[in-house]
Amino acid sequence: MDHTSRTVILATSAFLTFSNPAKANDHLNVLASIKPIHSLVSMVMGDLGTPEVLVKGAASPHTYSLTPSQAQDLQNADLIFWVGPDLEGFLQKPLATIGETAKRVQLTKISGLDQLEFREGGAFEGHGHDDHDEDDHDEDGHDDHDEDGHDDHDEDGHDDHDEDGHDDDHGHGAHSLDPHIWLSPKNTKVMLAHIAHMLGDLDPGNAATYDANADAAALAVDDLASEIKTALAPYGQEGFLLFHDAYQYFENEFGLNASGAIAINPEVMPGAKRIAEIRELIARSDIKCVFSEPQFESKIVNVVIEGTGKKSVVIDPLGASLEPGKDLYRQLMMAMKTSFQQCLE
Repeated sequence: MDHTSRTVILATSAFLTFSNPAKANDHLNVLASIKPIHSLVSMVMGDLGTPEVLVKGAASPHTYSLTPSQAQDLQNADLIFWVGPDLEGFLQKPLATIGETAKRVQLTKISGLDQLEFREGGAFEGHGHDDHDEDDHDEDGHDDHDEDGHDDHDEDGHDDHDEDGHDDDHGHGAHSLDPHIWLSPKNTKVMLAHIAHMLGDLDPGNAATYDANADAAALAVDDLASEIKTALAPYGQEGFLLFHDAYQYFENEFGLNASGAIAINPEVMPGAKRIAEIRELIARSDIKCVFSEPQFESKIVNVVIEGTGKKSVVIDPLGASLEPGKDLYRQLMMAMKTSFQQCLE
């Protein structure tokens, strides 16, 4: 077996190998909002329990609605992990009411994360943009996420997002923070440690196991990041367009450079002026492809690339086709690596 094959096997097994608990806690009800976060929680819990995930299949957290049974799950939960209202707006009001008895952990508020602001405009190189029909709202840009910065338990950290009128509006205005934090391996390791801390608080008898599981998962994330960085190293100078600006954590980690995004807000389709602007941008020779996403209608991508000779490649930051579980995070990141290779080769 060559060295590369051995490294891949070891990295994969690290995602699936966790400390054996002396006794499992079958009474800890843990929920995670989306599949990538569910995967991290599953890694930390290991054999101590199985968390539930709310947004299943190819559904988007931007447009999701709770089912009655999920509302009941929130009511019965001991611990709920979510990213924050800029991603899962559907959870903001339920967490303040039906989920109020649970420990609620808003991951964008934990200490130690590297958080990035959304990039401005449809093109990311400072071109002029007059057509801001989908992002004129939300002018104050959710700066409240950083006001306390370290609300680790987030037990009451929901009402502050209601005061400025952003309950249902997740436009990407000036200084709005990108919530796709799990696409940064560095952030992922911070989240793993915090997930272990929160689980240990509720289940102190197994705190050491949660910590050990988080440490093992963090080592696997390091191996995974190294593998992806090597694979994508040749493509740092190539351009590409995104459906919406959701990948800069991944881009920054692995030396990639998006040229722009079709939609600033994935919930609001771009107007004719922006589409014309994007079509002009895509004509450039360094733009290799336009990324579409399984959570959103691909029709607008087809309109943009029609007649340009450029290809469309599917990229998925949420794991639409992946089975929830401990290994989903690795599968998700490797699938994104493959999507970038298919685009930029």
